Amino acid sequence: MSNRLFLRDHPVLLGLIILAGLSVLFLGGITYFFSILSGPAAADRMFSNKTGIGIVELKGVIFSPEKVVKIISDFRHNSAVKAIVLRVDSPGGAVGASQEIFTELKRTNKIKPVIASMGSVAASGGYYAALGAERILASPGTLTGSMSVIFKFADLEELFGKIGYKSQVVKSGKLKDVGSPHRPMTEEERRMLQALVESVHEQFIAAISESRSLSIEEVKELADGRIISGQQAKALGLVDEFGNFTDAVMLAAKLAGIEDENPRLIYPRDKDFSILKLLVGEQNATSLSRVMGDVPFLSYEWTGIF
Repeated sequence: MSNRLFLRDHPVLLGLIILAGLSVLFLGGITYFFSILSGPAAADRMFSNKTGIGIVELKGVIFSPEKVVKIISDFRHNSAVKAIVLRVDSPGGAVGASQEIFTELKRTNKIKPVIASMGSVAASGGYYAALGAERILASPGTLTGSMSVIFKFADLEELFGKIGYKSQVVKSGKLKDVGSPHRPMTEEERRMLQALVESVHEQFIAAISESRSLSIEEVKELADGRIISGQQAKALGLVDEFGNFTDAVMLAAKLAGIEDENPRLIYPRDKDFSILKLLVGEQNATSLSRVMGDVPFLSYEWTGIF
């Protein structure tokens, strides 16, 4: 009996074979899909030990630095990565997060070249992070600056009064619920927060002064929250030269001694893929957990971006 006749006489078996074939095709498609999501150089990373330039992307509001810091650290210890390009497209974010990335970049730059490439926006905390690089490149139209600190709260006392909502607070320290939206801020609280903001602002100014070889006085004149273009930033000594992402890659390759005109780009593998990140983006997925909270956070940010 031929195989064709056998399968015709056993339709259930034929169906199972067809189902198995479709399953293989489906799994193959899923595997290919995830290989794309894991980065544009996924296949190259799997089958090649060729050296190249590590690419670190800093996008969106900076809240959680752990992933970016780990990528930088991994690239620092990876002998195949000869230099790093930090691609910044961020309006800023939390103070501590920006400082952690800045510190990790400085540490790495002592071992291998780090180039910061500014995209459309690299302001406030985004600029702070870029200061850890050896060289900073921007386009003339890049929006940067905003070298200041802001601490903001919502005062919802009148709204709560209209809807009959009251809050009862039990605390061990008189400043424990500073910034509460249920009441106006006291003068003592405002003085305390102003001192905190000025302390962190001084840290920002010191980092700019050291990284850009500018005097504290020069930086203070600029660090008043103003937004500037990449062209203005270059004239003020806040960035080194004009250039796009490709220019940053070529500069990184040159400093690393890579003579290849088309250096290999090494992207980190995304081990934390999720449907939520696919739908709304990683930074937005992180932000969703903060939307309903009323705990304020100190940040370097340009509110005009939002």
